[in-house]
Formats: sequence, C-alpha cells, structure tokens
Amino acid sequence: MSSSDNVTQLLVKWGDGDKAALEKLMPLVYSELRRLARNYLRRERQNHTLQPTALVNEAYLKLIDQKNARWQNRAQFYGVAAQLMRRILVDHARQHQAAKRGGSNQQQVSITSAGQLGDKPDPDLLALHEALEELKTFDPQQERIVELKFFGGLSIEDTAEVMGIGHATVERDWKMARAWLRRKLE
Repeated sequence: MSSSDNVTQLLVKWGDGDKAALEKLMPLVYSELRRLARNYLRRERQNHTLQPTALVNEAYLKLIDQKNARWQNRAQFYGVAAQLMRRILVDHARQHQAAKRGGSNQQQVSITSAGQLGDKPDPDLLALHEALEELKTFDPQQERIVELKFFGGLSIEDTAEVMGIGHATVERDWKMARAWLRRKLE
C-alpha cells in the first residue's frame, strides 16, 4: 500500500470518528504541512513573526476541530489545510496592520525615500486576499484553483482531483486567474 493510500484510509477513518486514526495520520502528513507553511511564509515579509512550525500547529488545531469532515483523499485534506493556513496568515496580517496603525513604533516613510527601502517590496498578503475575494465573486472556481496551486502548492493533477474537474480546465483557469490577478495587483 502506498503512503498516499494509507493517508487516504486514515483520513476516512478519522472522518468516521476514529481518534486513533488521527494519531497515526499526523506523522504521515506533518512534513507536507510544513512544506505548505514554508511556501506560504516564503511569500511573506522577511521579519514575519510566525514560523512554519507555529503556522502548522495553528492549522492543525483548526483541522482537528473540523466537525463532520468527509475526507475523500489526501489532496482534499491538503487543500483544506492550505485554505486554513491562508486564513491564519490573513488574520495575522490584519492584526499586524492594526498594531502598526495604533502602535507608537510607526515608521514614517516619505515618498522620496520609499524607493530606497528595497528593490522588491514585500508581497502584500492582504491585497492578494482582497483580490482573491473579488475573484471569488465572479469566478469561485478560479479563486479555489489559485488557493490550491499558489498557496497550497498542489500540482495541476492534485488540484483537478480535489475539485473534481479536468486537468485542462485547471490549466486554463490557472492561466486566466494569474493574468487577472497580475492586472489587479499592479
């Protein structure tokens, strides 16, 4: 039996209420969850206070709170984990921005010195999140594909499996969503 088959079986058992399955499952999925967390955090600012382990732990707590989850396969599980990690980081970014606005450590940057802060600005997770929320209003499928591929690091095949759509549809929508997001965020 392959590792992914074993993960799928444990997910199904866990979904059916078997607590022992969860204990067997976590060592099998932990390294992949850390890889997802590293992917997310690589796109964050350099001085981010969350580390991959903390992000995985927060996502784990939310995953085990999933009531009546009907796990179908490992790709679906990782898709949900990626979605939870995105939400955790968005909440964290909002708290960070609120603290910056209300804190006394605000750094004032003039327009002339703004260009000297770095060659490449830190990605703005909140702007991306807002753009994805807008994309979801007119094309929820494209928004979900971006979430699974960009944030979750799922392959085209895994994304198609999670969503129950064809490989070519995922490729087409991925390309269209990236172009729309690029225009929106520029």
